[in-house]
Amino acid sequence: MTVTLEWLGCATYRLRIGSMVVMLDTFVDRIPSAPDVGIRSDQIKEADFALIGHSHWDHLAGADVVAKNTGARVICSHESARILRERGVDSSQLWQAQGGERFKLSDDVSVRVFPSLHSCVWARMANAGIPVTGDLGMTEQDKAAQQAAGQQARAGDMAQHVLDHRAMMASVATSDSTGGVLDFLIETPEGTILFQDSMGYWTGIYGSLRPDVALLAAAGRGNIDGEPVQGSMEDFVVRECDLLRPRHVIFSHHDNFIGTPGRPDLADISPITDAVARVFPHIKVSNMAIRDTITLFQR
Repeated sequence: MTVTLEWLGCATYRLRIGSMVVMLDTFVDRIPSAPDVGIRSDQIKEADFALIGHSHWDHLAGADVVAKNTGARVICSHESARILRERGVDSSQLWQAQGGERFKLSDDVSVRVFPSLHSCVWARMANAGIPVTGDLGMTEQDKAAQQAAGQQARAGDMAQHVLDHRAMMASVATSDSTGGVLDFLIETPEGTILFQDSMGYWTGIYGSLRPDVALLAAAGRGNIDGEPVQGSMEDFVVRECDLLRPRHVIFSHHDNFIGTPGRPDLADISPITDAVARVFPHIKVSNMAIRDTITLFQR
């Protein structure tokens, strides 16, 4: 059985396991200033399943289109399922999860679902290579107030990419809530693949997974057991890899998916990849470009 992975930007992948097609997130419809991924959700004509990590627009958008066009079953949180149902997806296609489930995808492929965490969007953050500390012990009210202050500061921005983004947000499947972040461990006869679509984890869970391949998000301020990492993005990833002990790591979410003018299409994550290579020389790290396809397993 051959297993291949195609990166479609942000945390979206098209995973082919033999003849089965599994979408990992579904966000591909972008505003003009964002790097083109070469495909729209209405052009995805083949999918057996879609695994959605959480309910924000940059992960859930397009899931309704893909599900209705292909008949794909969507494994997602209750919040994501609610949104998709309201957008016309048949309930029979929505397999709801909150962590702890195991779903059979075929006679020899299954997926286990685990509760996870979103990156610390309320906290101060920096690019890879720059350590950030503080923001510890905040209540949910503190976090909401700090995040709202940042949003208010940007509320008057009338730049074209901001207007395009607001229009896009009004037209796609999304929620203000994460809906409860989920990670997926895909089990195939050739090996296991961990799909994480936001930079967070529970230590107790990650210490027991041992995936062969880890698809890890590399954007924002990492979240460890509900608190922001005290250090850099690479500090977070090194701790993550120490827990997971994968043989192969692939990073995502570091492209300019929001479409901010002046930003490179791909952020520089070399401090992360260099740190992984230094601390774990046995781990293979694949640097994928958008629309690249690589072979994960082949028999």
